[in-house]
Amino acid sequence: MIEYRNLRVALLGAGSVGAQVATLLLEHGDELAQRVGASLELVGIAVRDVDAVRTAELPKHLFTTDAESLILGSDIVIELMGGLEPARSYVLQAIRSGADVITANKAMLANHGPELFDAAEQVGAQLYYEAAVAGAIPIIRPLRDSLAGDRVQRILGIVNGTTNFILDRMDRESVGLDEALAVATELGYAEADPTADIEGYDAAQKAAILASLAFHTTVPVEAVHREGITKLTSAEIDAARKAGYVVKLLAICERLVDPDTGADGVSARVYPALVDRDHPLAAVHGANNAVFVEAEAAGSLMFYGAGAGGIETASAVLGDLVSAARRHVVGGPGVAESTHANLPVLPIGSITTRYQIALQVTDQPGVLAAIARIFSEHGVSVEALEQTVRHHGPGGVVADSPTATLVIGTHAATEAALAATVAAVAASDVVAAVTSVLRVEGA
Repeated sequence: MIEYRNLRVALLGAGSVGAQVATLLLEHGDELAQRVGASLELVGIAVRDVDAVRTAELPKHLFTTDAESLILGSDIVIELMGGLEPARSYVLQAIRSGADVITANKAMLANHGPELFDAAEQVGAQLYYEAAVAGAIPIIRPLRDSLAGDRVQRILGIVNGTTNFILDRMDRESVGLDEALAVATELGYAEADPTADIEGYDAAQKAAILASLAFHTTVPVEAVHREGITKLTSAEIDAARKAGYVVKLLAICERLVDPDTGADGVSARVYPALVDRDHPLAAVHGANNAVFVEAEAAGSLMFYGAGAGGIETASAVLGDLVSAARRHVVGGPGVAESTHANLPVLPIGSITTRYQIALQVTDQPGVLAAIARIFSEHGVSVEALEQTVRHHGPGGVVADSPTATLVIGTHAATEAALAATVAAVAASDVVAAVTSVLRVEGA
């Protein structure tokens, strides 16, 4: 029998996720109450316009434009507005009033996480954010709690469904980026302005959150190296397929040793990379997300599922709501974030990776020797080399100087050495053009 008082829940925002959260909370309130040990009362939904068209039919009396009064009268505040302001100010107000906060706002956490966590620790409140990374996939709680006693070495994540849908379509349908993006937009996977997705900003924010959790170190979003997918061509995708790879936009968080000082550090980065088709991440299709975790004791773990969508993300939000409500019933202060290791975030040049480089060269004696010499001078060794010679130009006309395409796969080396090698190769007289450079990850 439920004897604890009603817990008052405020919702900020009624977009696709907010509307689903409100609907599920109203429909399944009795069942959730049995799990929690207290009734959950949705006391209001703060919106900018109470008369706006909604994606779900919700009671009109719940809507208000007075977010501050709603916050101050609540035990738990769910922030689903998105953006930095006024979301940050509202969350701080909620925390300082003693309320627990649940958010799916990755941008706010990536930019203001330390400030918000410090505020929560000072008053004994709790900030929950399972829905901020990878939608319905439970990854925040496993990193924060289940693996807190382990030593996470690396995270490889497909954490943006829009780019995964685009790259997957380019791979499976042999279409260009623009055509794949148009389909993603038509199906609702891409926003009217897809910049945050295709330029890697969204994934970088999530990488900052994952790295901070995994390595118990504050990793600011501006320290995350970011490259998007806009420069990828269908030719690169096709070449990857023929070589046994698939291209994925990866968020990579890694514990490593600084090659200059020998001290421990961490790396957080986002870029398109070649993934072997036998790797579990290669099988992540459509708009799905997946996070592959490598830990010292637990070994390799994979978390897979829907990375976006109103009802899917609402599932993660309601999971946090049940956790927050149980804490109220049981009592006790919130658990502070474990971000005190203070490991330095190392620059991209410090990582170790492999490159696959495609070059256009004139097919003449001495070219391979000249290129091999450049690689040797920079301390980078070649693992594989494939040469294709073209004797005909456009229209089948015999070319004056036959050209060759070289595809060179390297052994592992530092990013600094690999980048310097590519720069030297591009400046060489024997190379007409560097047509593609992609990193190889997941080995």
